[in-house]
Amino acid sequence: MEKKHEMMSLEDSEQLKGRMKFFEQELMKHHHIDPNLYVEYDVKRGLRDSAGKGVLTGLTEISDVTGYKLVNGRRIPADGELYYQGINVQDIVNGLKDRRFGFEETIYLLIFGKLPSKEELSRFLDMMSDMEELGGRFVRDVVMKGTNANIMNAMQRCVLALYTYDDNPEDISPENVLRQSLELIAKLPEIAVYSYHAYRHFRKDDTLFIRNPQKGLSLAENILLMLRPDGKYTELEAKVLDIALVLHAEHGGGNNSTFTTHVVTSSGTDTYSSIAASIGSLKGPRHGGANLKVQNMFEDIEANVKDWTDEKEVEAYLRKILNKEAFDHSGLIYGMGHAVYTLSDPREVILKRFARDLAQEKGMMKEFALYELVERLAGRMVMEQRRLFKNVCANVDFYSGFVYTMLGIPKELFTPIFAIARIPGWSAHRLEEILNASKIIRPAYKYVGHHANFVRFEEREPEEGCEEVLRDLEKKSPEQPEEQAETIEKEAPQDSTECPEEKK
Repeated sequence: MEKKHEMMSLEDSEQLKGRMKFFEQELMKHHHIDPNLYVEYDVKRGLRDSAGKGVLTGLTEISDVTGYKLVNGRRIPADGELYYQGINVQDIVNGLKDRRFGFEETIYLLIFGKLPSKEELSRFLDMMSDMEELGGRFVRDVVMKGTNANIMNAMQRCVLALYTYDDNPEDISPENVLRQSLELIAKLPEIAVYSYHAYRHFRKDDTLFIRNPQKGLSLAENILLMLRPDGKYTELEAKVLDIALVLHAEHGGGNNSTFTTHVVTSSGTDTYSSIAASIGSLKGPRHGGANLKVQNMFEDIEANVKDWTDEKEVEAYLRKILNKEAFDHSGLIYGMGHAVYTLSDPREVILKRFARDLAQEKGMMKEFALYELVERLAGRMVMEQRRLFKNVCANVDFYSGFVYTMLGIPKELFTPIFAIARIPGWSAHRLEEILNASKIIRPAYKYVGHHANFVRFEEREPEEGCEEVLRDLEKKSPEQPEEQAETIEKEAPQDSTECPEEKK
């Protein structure tokens, strides 16, 4: 049973719930903007124009994302392409055929702008291996304290805490930021996996085990080594995880978390604050958390569709999802569609290939066939339902959750794995911002409210109906009986600052 945290919640106090209801109504009443005003002032909502094209806010050489081809001045939908420092990611993956792992090489490419030679890569791997150790004091004093179910929040906390362990945290010279970035890239896998183990131990009463990363192993291998109780994995498992990390490493400067990196970096803040902010952005279900949504959706489909091979039955259930009659009632088929890609997402195409290989090894081809069927049906159905002219293809999130499930990675780590993969991209963009930009990023917001005269405190009157609302709420939320309050006080822990871990 998960321990309840010590902050006051609305469920703990009927009186608090009643009082908050009034303020919730006040909030909703005074924070509504007429949607027509966005059209009137030509606001680029989400920094995208009316056609869905992103507003140009910066320049980058780190990566390029294309979903169209220009033919006679017209944009024609095409198979998507993704380039890291000018090199097609498809070629990067294909170039790994005769070698086992490529994520470390991808890190080098993104940050230094070129593919490493054998000697350069060897030197780089030695340095990264030396940087990955967290140290027992940090694990004990930071990672093991204040555990929670959302590992992304735990990672943010740990990244910010590393500031304290840095002798020169505020120096934003390129040399120092490079050192900080490489250390964070090397340490983040341990932070994520150890945070998960701590959560399972202190909140779920599982056995706690901490295994140090092993020198000479790839980052993907060490993740599986540290995560699994027996520390064992197959070569294909490590290979597929490595490919997933390569494909998630970078995706242009315009995605939400990378743009966050640019915005926060432009203020002149430290590296730890910048990366923590990017992790917070990636956490959102509209961004990095989408793979978990896909996995939950498929679990729902598998539970409610009797025959996974029956195309009509599967289509009928997908129609229910689109009509907000099933799953989470959002009307969304998760994993379908992308802001840039049209005919295909190259990351999805590559990951799908490796997902098939892994499904064969795991005996899960029935599940893989269901994914393929949904992918084939959903794009057409979404286009018909939304009356879209733009093609709707599956994105990288469509298969990534399935891959992580086959690898035995718990759902709590789905998005943290994404963060582990994406931090090289964030770091490259942070360095690019520091080296090339000189202005703080500050877009404009149009004020559409109304100016008002200041009213002295003694002369202010409650709004009409306000007093009646408050009286009604007080009636519904009576004061707690004195004897009950006394009992609660007696049962409360003597030291309210004591951590659940310390109590245990």
